[in-house]
Amino acid sequence: MTGPDSMLDGSRPHDALIAEAAGALRPHRVGDRLFGDVACVLVSGSGQHFHGVCIDTGSGTGFCAEHAAIAAMVTAGEYSIASIVAVLRQEESGQLSVLPPCGRCREFIRQIDPGNIGTQVILGRAEARPLGDLLPRWEWPEPLT
Repeated sequence: MTGPDSMLDGSRPHDALIAEAAGALRPHRVGDRLFGDVACVLVSGSGQHFHGVCIDTGSGTGFCAEHAAIAAMVTAGEYSIASIVAVLRQEESGQLSVLPPCGRCREFIRQIDPGNIGTQVILGRAEARPLGDLLPRWEWPEPLT
């Protein structure tokens, strides 16, 4: 492969983080609920890697993998997120997919630290966007005059 989206060894720029997130996948079924079928890895501003998985509950008290990874980062005393990726492995086919953060997660990332509006959200093997591109109208509104 050649071009700006490929590396000399044929891998893409985000393959390592995607693989790291995939390594945290450990799906577990309890009744009709599936835990840990989405995993996330984030790289903090200091370069530390933090992992999380989703917890799906019937009562709506669950949380996304991004929330779990961010909680681990905050527990370690960090707030700045350089990059983040979440992955899902389809139960039936085994196909791995990169998932963009849901709206709740996008807002959560932004509120942890104002600088996180520049967090690189990995959207694929060779695609990433700053959080600000995925969270339109994120600025606080001006007061009406």
